[in-house]
Amino acid sequence: MNWVEKQTIRIAILDLYEGVPNQGMRCIRDIIYHWGESNQFNVVYHEFDVRQKLEVPDTSYDIYISSGGPGSPLDTVGNDWENKYFEWLENIENWNLGPDSFPKKHVLFICHSFQLTCRYYGVGTVCKRKSTAFGVFPIHMMEEGKEETVFEGLKDPFYSVDSRDYQVIEPNHTRLREMGGHILAIEKNRPHVPYERAIMAIRFNRYFLGTQFHPEADATGMSMYLQREDKKKTVIENHGEPKWTSMVEQLGDPDKIMWTYSHILPNFLNLASNELIEA
Repeated sequence: MNWVEKQTIRIAILDLYEGVPNQGMRCIRDIIYHWGESNQFNVVYHEFDVRQKLEVPDTSYDIYISSGGPGSPLDTVGNDWENKYFEWLENIENWNLGPDSFPKKHVLFICHSFQLTCRYYGVGTVCKRKSTAFGVFPIHMMEEGKEETVFEGLKDPFYSVDSRDYQVIEPNHTRLREMGGHILAIEKNRPHVPYERAIMAIRFNRYFLGTQFHPEADATGMSMYLQREDKKKTVIENHGEPKWTSMVEQLGDPDKIMWTYSHILPNFLNLASNELIEA
């Protein structure tokens, strides 16, 4: 191929938001668009409504991104959309395991997708949190995280948006080793409370990576979210007005969520697209 021509890259976005209004899908689209433009790729992407329409992509796409979403990652065991989702996951895994299958398929799992995947593989305990985690929080890297290509350019700790009622704790290190995976990051240590720290990012294998936080979140979307009367009221009632004010102020700090926004997903896309060039 003449690499002066634009390389076409096909991306599948698995939408797990179940029709609930959100900023996550907009952010994913924006990052993909700007990444494609800056790298002079011809990017074609399709979205699949997993939970409402039972849509999943086939194995013809080059890169896969599976979104966050509302609700419990525990209450959907055995339902139709989840079975369809795990069937897709198994198909991608089998493709990657095939000795003659090239290029290999990289997948990024975000928040709800991450929790489902952790349950699917049995790499940790998925459970309800004592209280909702919502805001901009520091994410602390493990040693493997400092060597992770997708985390390249991040500081330790780095900051990201966290919005969840559930969590993954109590890692199964034996299972992770069997899969060739490792923990990349954990939440902030809180020695004053008797709770285990949540796992915030895992590399499941060479091609699958997941984050329990939202690396796609940008300041614009988070600001719109925080300014909503219902969200503002919830934050103030649960954490006090100074917390809400602090969260809004942090959105203007370029070293916090916008730094994460401009690194993790673009790094993932770079890594995955390199697979195509090598193939």
